[in-house]
Amino acid sequence: MTKLGFDFPSQIRQTALFDLEENWYQPLLANLKGIAPSPTKRSNFGEYDMAVNYLTSVLEEAQAVNKVAVYNIDHMAQLRFWGKDVAALLDRALAGKYSELKVGSCKYSLLLNEQGGVQDDLIGMRVSDTEFILVINAGHDITGTGISHGVETQLIADIDRIMAAKQDGEEVFAEDISDQLVKIDVQGPLSYKLIKGIYGADVLRNRSNPEKNMNYFSFNEFDHKGGHYFISRTGYTNRWGWEIYVPIANASEDFKLIVSAALELGGLLVGLGGRDENRISAGPFGLPLMGQEYDPHHTPTNAPLFDAAVDLSKDDFVGKAALENDIAAACNKKLVIVISEGIVTDRAVYLNGKRLGSVTSSINSPNVSLEQRLAIGSKRKNVLDERGTCAIGMAWLYDNPFAKAADGKDITGDEEKPVRIHVEFYREDANGQATGNPTLGYITAEGISPATAPKPLKNIENL
Repeated sequence: MTKLGFDFPSQIRQTALFDLEENWYQPLLANLKGIAPSPTKRSNFGEYDMAVNYLTSVLEEAQAVNKVAVYNIDHMAQLRFWGKDVAALLDRALAGKYSELKVGSCKYSLLLNEQGGVQDDLIGMRVSDTEFILVINAGHDITGTGISHGVETQLIADIDRIMAAKQDGEEVFAEDISDQLVKIDVQGPLSYKLIKGIYGADVLRNRSNPEKNMNYFSFNEFDHKGGHYFISRTGYTNRWGWEIYVPIANASEDFKLIVSAALELGGLLVGLGGRDENRISAGPFGLPLMGQEYDPHHTPTNAPLFDAAVDLSKDDFVGKAALENDIAAACNKKLVIVISEGIVTDRAVYLNGKRLGSVTSSINSPNVSLEQRLAIGSKRKNVLDERGTCAIGMAWLYDNPFAKAADGKDITGDEEKPVRIHVEFYREDANGQATGNPTLGYITAEGISPATAPKPLKNIENL
């Protein structure tokens, strides 16, 4: 089979917007704040040199989504698949059922291996009966071996994993079109106003019924300043907002317009740190992150988005047998939100001396209410302060800790009295034994911020 994924890069890559981040946005923000500009804090993410946070702190950027937040997501890749048998191939290669997707609609799904482990999670857009675009995570466009974070790493690109499922005689073609598009996401209640001001209201209308707004998990195409755009509404942070795929020729100008408008509306350009907080903090379960909650060695069974991403009614798909084995074995693991007095990434979760599982993501958050912080029982000043912070995160547990109602659903309480299961987070030694003093916290399904992404746009269109 012909390799379609890119070679492992000889050096860390830069997004198309890298220079603008450093040489336009940072000085602009410094001038607005009346302080000296400084280099962006960066890290290697998917073999891209990505901003963790800009001149502002992660905490300040994490709050921007309460008005409007802009994310440079150009490290994510776009794959184009087309041909008369394309839907059949995607049904076989991916856990979701793409053959039933309507033109103009989006679908979230998982790319699994035969053991049921998650190779990637992705969004698919059906452009026509015979064409799809898949939006995949950073670094999943590489096929080859190289050094990543000082370790020799072997990768197989999503495009090659999917095409490996192609059967003899099927007509399917594929290409990576990431060099043609720059992905810029705009999220928050003022996102409608921002996008309307730059591109006009028509791009936010329902393609089948222009008198109405776009549906959740749909996308539009439009032409603007000589370029062809895609704009989707899939809730990158589980909040109101859009993902804009900007033609490369227009990317610099559009990025400046979008970010400038966000600043005028009280928003910010947000790096990976604020993005992670925003994705974890919205809704009762948060949004799983590839490489943290999802990885190639563990199945996604009982993850909050399992039913949205996986269609077990299909005759077969890569990884289906492993998922069915999980279910047949009454697998009771649970991915949960944790609120803790400090960051607890990779720590073990203990309840009454029993190990429940481990934390996969944890980050400080400015969006946790004082009431939620006080419920921790912490003595830390930052937690107890009226405008303080604590950490939020996600943890995989061996067994679901919530009691069950008669209908089989978790008993999680309500807004007035949410169920909070108090736990301790411990470091572990080389033998897997708990060590040191614990960090305090609790498991909950109440969420930190509302998941507004699926709610009607009439709530924000006149803001």
